[in-house]
Amino acid sequence: MLSNVEMVARLVLAGALGSVIGFERERLLWAAGLRTHMLVCVGACLIMIVSAFGFADVMGADKVVLDPSRVAAQVVSGIGFLGAGTILLRGEVVKGLTTAASLWAVAAIGLAIGGGLYVAGIATTVIVIGILAGVKPIEDKWRGRMQTRELRLTVRSGTMSIDTLHVVAGARASRVRQFVVRPGTDPDHEEVTVSFVRLSQTSVDAIAEKLRKNENVISVASSGD
Repeated sequence: MLSNVEMVARLVLAGALGSVIGFERERLLWAAGLRTHMLVCVGACLIMIVSAFGFADVMGADKVVLDPSRVAAQVVSGIGFLGAGTILLRGEVVKGLTTAASLWAVAAIGLAIGGGLYVAGIATTVIVIGILAGVKPIEDKWRGRMQTRELRLTVRSGTMSIDTLHVVAGARASRVRQFVVRPGTDPDHEEVTVSFVRLSQTSVDAIAEKLRKNENVISVASSGD
């Protein structure tokens, strides 16, 4: 059986590790922030302690067979209801999956600390923080490159073709995903929409600047304007 000091130490350490991950979510203003992660981690730690040591007084009784892992195992599946509460559908975009995953990871950290696996719990905390804070800039950069960007042009009728655009775009011409020409409100003008994929906003702006120098181009607007 654990001593009271050891038991309290585990609970405090679980709360501290949960707060580290919770703070990262809190600074991004997610619904599940500092307090939620701390509560989940401490609660999971206590459940692990109860599961492992709470039935010691009846373990020696005749015809009593207990599986110490059963109570702790319910945390793994039970934390799903809390994670589901952090997932939101905004339009057609799902938000909150990462926070739900961090709550699930925090629960696992709490179980590890409750079971006395201090190195595993601390190491997991470091790894989770590295994933949440360190990988995000790489992820944002990749998503930025994959984002579709548009140029909307007003040109003199019959002066803008896909070949003309390719000449202006140069090496970036392969990034053109869509080229659409429509009649403009003025009979002498056409509205052209050009979509690029896997191209930075800086590169799109450079193409727009070249197009503005074309005497047949009346106006250019980009998706970043």
